[in-house]
Amino acid sequence: MTPYLALGILFVYFFILIIISIQTSKGADSNSFFTANKSVPWWLVAFGMIGTSISGVTFVSVPGAVGTKFFSYFQMVLGFTAGYVFIGTVLMPLYYRLNLISIYGYLKTRYGFWSYKTGSAFFLLSRTLGSAVRLFIAAKVLQLAIYDPLGVPFEVSVVLTIALIWVYTFKGGIKTIVITDTLQTFFLITAVAMTIYLITKQLNLGFGEMLGQVYASPMSETFFFDGGWGDGKNFFKLFISGAFIAIVMTGLDQDLMQKNLTCKNIKEAQKNMFWFTVTLVIVNLMFLSLGALLYMYANQKGITTPTNTDDLYPMMALKVFSDPSFGFAGILVGVTFLIGITAATYASSDSALTALTTAFSIDFMDVENKPEADRIKIKNRVHIMFSVIFVIVILIFNVLNNSDVISAVYKIASYTYGPLLGLFAYGIYTKRGVVDKYVPFICIASPILTYFAVILIEKYTGYIFGFENLLLNGLITIGGLMIFRKK
Repeated sequence: MTPYLALGILFVYFFILIIISIQTSKGADSNSFFTANKSVPWWLVAFGMIGTSISGVTFVSVPGAVGTKFFSYFQMVLGFTAGYVFIGTVLMPLYYRLNLISIYGYLKTRYGFWSYKTGSAFFLLSRTLGSAVRLFIAAKVLQLAIYDPLGVPFEVSVVLTIALIWVYTFKGGIKTIVITDTLQTFFLITAVAMTIYLITKQLNLGFGEMLGQVYASPMSETFFFDGGWGDGKNFFKLFISGAFIAIVMTGLDQDLMQKNLTCKNIKEAQKNMFWFTVTLVIVNLMFLSLGALLYMYANQKGITTPTNTDDLYPMMALKVFSDPSFGFAGILVGVTFLIGITAATYASSDSALTALTTAFSIDFMDVENKPEADRIKIKNRVHIMFSVIFVIVILIFNVLNNSDVISAVYKIASYTYGPLLGLFAYGIYTKRGVVDKYVPFICIASPILTYFAVILIEKYTGYIFGFENLLLNGLITIGGLMIFRKK
């Protein structure tokens, strides 16, 4: 896996995406960018959403974590399924009934102007930070693998990467993204499948024997009921967290919901959500099985596994299996891994860029009430603006060059979804109004109060929070809305 080969693969990959963009952008207007004219087949949306849901971080983290956490992550995946059922039966019918382009338009209908702007602003902040961090991590991997050996500065490679994403999304928008995400999902699944195939072959196992070995391995232990709520593998803790994470990061997220709103009607959108859920469960089982196989192979061959479990899959794919002794299949694993991690990262990044453009254009620039020529002009300017913001944020992360900063940004992003959870839950399950002008202050105060509440609870009870801070954040937001409800 020389840097020239890796660079060639990367350019071929983006060349294919640009060709797809040219084809899907023919005759495109602003409605094509925002909703794909509500003409996308449900099965295409369902498959493509897999790539958007699995980031480059997940791509390497889930297999590596099997060494210490076994298959406990699958408990959270089961929680995801419960959350997706709620999205398909409660949230999506609501969005289709109101004929929304930006899902935060619901907040305007339910509460008023300031609630609407606040909800969209929290999404813009959270998605910008989260997507920029994911893109930064992938950019650092590509920098080490490709650009550093070629003498290309990090700043240049980042600008080039964002420019390429902008090129294939700026005209077709979500209409292009639905197609490119489908291709990227295919690459992602192919990378995992090829690695599983190579390891199975190297261990001289048949497919059934491989499944038996994984099932018999101590690492395949899935359900953990014995540990208390402080245990990071506790079933109830992970299941409940998974359900709420799915609701806020899919159902209350413009990025994922924008794809669902491209279906022709609510029946097709619900069919899409059902098959997306089934496929996501299968794909996550593949990732977990791959993790077990990687550790089994390393133990059998005496390969020292890295201390940082996130490095396991990249090390095996790009260094161990790419050795000439593994033949063509080994090279193919290295190639598909590189394409897979690129696809996993850019499937979420290009989708986020389109969603951010849509939310800002609809919610803050009011393009729905403007002539088509003005809609196109505003949309293009906003798209460029967020592309530049991505570059700036990534370069700031690189200057800081501190893993603690990255972790902090992820934590901030998790806190910003809490107010959205509270706003939507209060709106759907109560009929009371709210004094609209106080909503921005409630939503700003809620994450701050949650942060200090988490510190106090952990200090005086010993309970360690995971993703439950999201639920606490939502409850505090609901409490604030009840205090400032209309008489």
